[in-house]
Parts: sequence; C-alpha cells; structure tokens
Amino acid sequence: MTEPLFYTDAYLSACSAVVLSVEPEGIVLDRTVFYPSGGGQPGDRGELLLADGRVVEIVDTRRGEGGAILHLPAGGAPAVPAGSRVEARIDWRRRYRLMRAHTALHLLSAAVGAPVTGGAVGELEGRLDFDLPDPPERAPIEARLRAWVEADLPVRATWIAASELARRPGLVKTVGVRPPEGSERIRLIAIEGVDVQACGGTHVARTGEIGRIRIVKVEKKGQKNRRIAIAVEPAGED
Repeated sequence: MTEPLFYTDAYLSACSAVVLSVEPEGIVLDRTVFYPSGGGQPGDRGELLLADGRVVEIVDTRRGEGGAILHLPAGGAPAVPAGSRVEARIDWRRRYRLMRAHTALHLLSAAVGAPVTGGAVGELEGRLDFDLPDPPERAPIEARLRAWVEADLPVRATWIAASELARRPGLVKTVGVRPPEGSERIRLIAIEGVDVQACGGTHVARTGEIGRIRIVKVEKKGQKNRRIAIAVEPAGED
C-alpha cells in the first residue's frame, strides 16, 4: 500500500520514498505526492530522482490493486531497482492549475444546485454535466462564483465514517457515482458556508486562490443534461 501524502497536504510537491516494486503497470512507492487519476482529475506528472542522479520521467499516475499507486515511467526511462530510495517530484505548476480548477468546479456545483451527472478537470478549465431540463442563466451563476472567490473562503478536507455517509446521501453530488466499496472512511471537501461533498481530489486552501472563473459554454447534452464549461484565468504562477 502506498501512503498518499496529497490527502494531508495538497501543497507538498516532493518527498523521499522507497521503491516497493516495479510492475509492468508502473512503479510502486511506499509513499508519494503523486495524485492518481480519479474523480475527473487527471493523474500527476513529474519525475523520480535516483540516488545516482539519474531521472525517471513520470508521465501519468494511476491507482493499482490493494491501495498501491502506480507511477508510469516514460518510454526508455532508466531502470529503477526495488528497494532503492528516490526523490518523487510532481509537476507543481500543472498540479496547482488542476487544484484551482477542481475547487472552481465545486463552487459551480453549489451555484447551480442540481445533481451532477458527469465532469472533468483540466488545467485552468473544467466542465460539469447537470440533470436540468432547461439551461440555467449564466449571469446569476457567475455572480455567485465571483462573490465566493472574492470572499476568500477556507477550503478544508475532513473525514467521516462510511456509515455516516449512508445517513447523509446528499454529500455525494454525482449521480450514479459512489465512494469505493469497502472504504471505512470517506473524505469530504468543505468550502465554508457554501458546499460540502465527498471528494478525493486535490484543492486549494482558500477560494481566493482560484482567480476569476468564467462560464465559457452551456450545452445541451441529451433531453435533460446541461453541460457547463468553465475557465479560470491564469495567475502570477503562469
């Protein structure tokens, strides 16, 4: 099992680790800052620095069996022996952009207030599909998003028992998607005074870090589904 350091500190961009195994599917570490793809958020990219100075480029991160996190090396990357120590480093600029966009989508979900049927997170962009018969008006939604960003609200991760989630089904906002079976604890992302929902992704610590959110498109996707795509303006790190 890989210790997922991103759950306790999404701003941690590097860590030391030991290689547990090297599988055809990827490299397994005892601990990692690399987020594996899931919940609409892409897996992290970055590199593993070996003790002898060689660098292994990581092009994707995915979930494996038994709680393992698989780091997928680029073709032709140096061999990584099991038991060796490495420095794991994510592409922080990309991760931070994903964090800002993911948190923006939580605000969008709260602003629209309808069941979510799908979604995807990108760098400074994202989309959510809503179970809505009619397209929502953009202006009121953008006004709410702007107000919540300007309020610089705290964003916190907490955990609850799976049994409590069963008593509070409203914490799961996506239709037809449930937390993994067998989980004893469920991770929640709470935006103060705005939204609480189950989510395993990475997020910024305050809404003010997101920056200006624009609705770029509202599309009809089927009889009841409405897709809303957003963009987040680049900040100083860009």
